[in-house]
Amino acid sequence: MLTAPQATFYACGMVREPWNFTAPPFAATLAPAAFCCGRPQEEALARLEWLFEERQRFALIVGAEGAGKSHLATAAARRLGGLGAETALLSLRGVSSGEWLDLLLERLPLDHASRVEPTTAWQKLENRLRENRLLERPTVLLVDDLDQAPADAVAGFRRLIGSPEPRFAWTLVVATATAATVANLPDSLRNQAAMRIPLAGWSEADVSRFLAGAVQRVGGDPGIFSPAAAATISRFADGMPRSVCRLAQLALAAAAGDGLPGVDAATVERVWRELAPTEAAAIPAPSSIHRGSPTAVPRPRVRAVRQLFQDG
Repeated sequence: MLTAPQATFYACGMVREPWNFTAPPFAATLAPAAFCCGRPQEEALARLEWLFEERQRFALIVGAEGAGKSHLATAAARRLGGLGAETALLSLRGVSSGEWLDLLLERLPLDHASRVEPTTAWQKLENRLRENRLLERPTVLLVDDLDQAPADAVAGFRRLIGSPEPRFAWTLVVATATAATVANLPDSLRNQAAMRIPLAGWSEADVSRFLAGAVQRVGGDPGIFSPAAAATISRFADGMPRSVCRLAQLALAAAAGDGLPGVDAATVERVWRELAPTEAAAIPAPSSIHRGSPTAVPRPRVRAVRQLFQDG
């Protein structure tokens, strides 16, 4: 069995050789090819499309740490951009007070004259939103980690969302926040959300499809993770995409180090117990959890929203 440093070494490069990968299948990237649209992501994107079509002003996506909120925000930017919107994506984690507006303007396609115009940054933003409104071109501002933003950024977006002025009528702000810290946002802002979209973890089927797709994307055998291994990863990672990626990467490294032809459930469990945080030891193994047992936690059900709104 690999030690933690060995697993990291294999996962970073040496693991490619036994599996014939052209690139790491579970690298931390927001590239479009790495996005897996599970049922929760499909539901969230459908709701955002509806909000966009209905000219709503504010949506709040809330999920646990590692649920894939940032990746969903990038996918939403592509999806809504394809529907004709001018989109700008801004992450506010780690941004200092006074920086957010300049960073946002950098992400908008302003011409040179507009950028050097001797007006305030806020006036430049208003001018761009007014221009888009006159051209009947919607604007979508995707704000990642709004709950981690400095107070002036929160106040700025609250002003933008709550303003009754016509130039803001075609602007949709989509913000993400972590479930544990969404209360950091003022009630006056949270209450303005036309829809609060929960981002749940992947189901076992989502995890299985993601693992097969990620491996196949880099030239590997999509069956390298056995069905039992995929189910074990799903259970230990609680369906959280970030944890799924980390555990799958370490399991691949361990299987390569042990000379196995694929990843089985036993390898996943050994990796989890030996290389994951010590809290893992307190979690029962998937094999000890049976359907209908009191320890089994049911996965949240996600209902597609398209039919829901069409029928209404």
